[in-house]
Amino acid sequence: MAEVTAALVKELREKTGAGMMDCKRALGDSGGDIEAAIDWLRKKGLSAAAKKAGRVAAEGLIGVATRGPVGAVVEVNSETDFVARNNAFQSFVRTVSRLALDADGELASLKEADFPGAGRTVEEELTHLIATIGENLVLRRVARLSTEHGAVHSYVHNTLGPGLGKIGVIVTLASTAGADQLAALGKDLAMHIAAASPLYLDIASVPQAALDREREVLREQARATGKPDSVVDRMVEGRLRKFYEDFVLLEQIFVKDEEKKTKIAKVVEQASKAAGTPIRIASFARLALGEGIERPPTDFAAEVAAQLKN
Repeated sequence: MAEVTAALVKELREKTGAGMMDCKRALGDSGGDIEAAIDWLRKKGLSAAAKKAGRVAAEGLIGVATRGPVGAVVEVNSETDFVARNNAFQSFVRTVSRLALDADGELASLKEADFPGAGRTVEEELTHLIATIGENLVLRRVARLSTEHGAVHSYVHNTLGPGLGKIGVIVTLASTAGADQLAALGKDLAMHIAAASPLYLDIASVPQAALDREREVLREQARATGKPDSVVDRMVEGRLRKFYEDFVLLEQIFVKDEEKKTKIAKVVEQASKAAGTPIRIASFARLALGEGIERPPTDFAAEVAAQLKN
């Protein structure tokens, strides 16, 4: 049996593109025989998966799941939109979103969770799926919310199946009101969040750094008008209200009632009166597929050709 040296691990990595720990394990299980180790990696799907890992994955699906007072939303990316319609991929995303309900909201621990019926972790199952489908796949983000008293409501936009789509939202309502009383409000709020893309729940939750940066931009814009400083200060505060209306959920105009200019805070207040008990938006999470990922220029013909080769 050959000794598993750093040089052997390096050589195997260069030949297969697999991860260092996978190469070390492959060599250990193969008695230090590099050709046998290559076969070991291929059988596990790790060699093929590693070679695809550098490719941009900005398509895919958002998965949403709720259970009583708990909700979760995950993003799993693929290289092409074709994969989003693959049954195995959809099943994986749906299963992972449900597993996230019992996780701690951290991506690392979700990847380490056992994948049902596979004898593998979520991350290992994803690697297996990469080798099966032939594209780079990435479990990119997860958000998990819960409420002690109340309910979690969800909405999926551009749905491709139950709990699967391009935008996923979960919103928690803290209240002692009954489930039926909260259902309509929760659905409306989740749909509003999907459409309006708020960044913050209320004004108090806007980070001071973000507020200072916005004030500075608005101040420079106001100074450019040549107005005196006293007027500039009033202009800044006035324009800051527009910032809140754009990015703070409770300050946004409800998308279903734009003509009346009804703010979300007022919508919740009215729902509380109708329910006869206080209702409060405790938290929300919104994931849109591929946001923040730099995408290369799309060549549809080349994309189709690549699919045909796999």
